[in-house]
Amino acid sequence: MPHYKDLNNELHWLDNASFAHLLPSGCVEITDAEAEALRPTHELTYAEKRAAEYPDYRDYLDGVVKGDQAQIDAYIAACQAVKAKYPKE
Repeated sequence: MPHYKDLNNELHWLDNASFAHLLPSGCVEITDAEAEALRPTHELTYAEKRAAEYPDYRDYLDGVVKGDQAQIDAYIAACQAVKAKYPKE
């Protein structure tokens, strides 16, 4: 997974590098080691953990546009799995 840092040294990542144009202005790609150094050192909240693992919402929207109920159901199932993995505290 490509990692990027912005001008404030905040970490960003993408599941697919073709979406790099959505990153904040001034982001540059960094190595995995550089990304690890920028990761927060505090214990992540359940919400932060969920946000990091939720599937890309574009998959859901793509399913809606195509009318592909199986794709929509797969997206919802993936989200429910993340919710089960990281329950509200």
